[in-house]
Amino acid sequence: MAKLSWQLDPAHSEVQFRVRHLMVSTVTGQFKKFSSTVTTDESGDFKTAEIEFTVEAASIDTGVEMRDNHLHSDDFFNAEKYPELRFKSTGIKALSADEFQLDGHLTIRDITKPISLHVELGGIAVDPYGNTKAGFEVTGKISRKEFDLKWNALTEAGGAVVADEVKIQANVQYAKVQPVAATAEVLEAVA
Repeated sequence: MAKLSWQLDPAHSEVQFRVRHLMVSTVTGQFKKFSSTVTTDESGDFKTAEIEFTVEAASIDTGVEMRDNHLHSDDFFNAEKYPELRFKSTGIKALSADEFQLDGHLTIRDITKPISLHVELGGIAVDPYGNTKAGFEVTGKISRKEFDLKWNALTEAGGAVVADEVKIQANVQYAKVQPVAATAEVLEAVA
């Protein structure tokens, strides 16, 4: 059965996160380097999608160099030892015509946990160059402590400096590439 492959367009994609600081404000950051592959059935139905997404831990950017260096350290991501954050889908459930629940496994610091994300299909369109593009907004939240991102300090009042809950938001665009056929003829042609 033929499958369609979709390639991430990094120029039109972003991966961000938000976390409460001192429980009075929110810090927003992003990852600047990431990659992804998506395959669907030959009809291009995203309910059939298999998704892999990889983020480079060292590409984190909160706009403050000292904080970014701390996030690279073993207190948080230990980007040298664990250079990648990885997500692999396990299933997709349609909630409506353009909203989905995306289930999968997230790996941070070699700790893998199941997570569910909300996905909204922004649409599918053909660009001026004839390329079919699909855009999505992905949101969710995780407990950073479940992934051993446990560093914290207490304020004078006893509150946490950094909240446990991290909100994730990704706006991603994919371009459809040539179908990949899993047939004997293709395998013979390659051999």
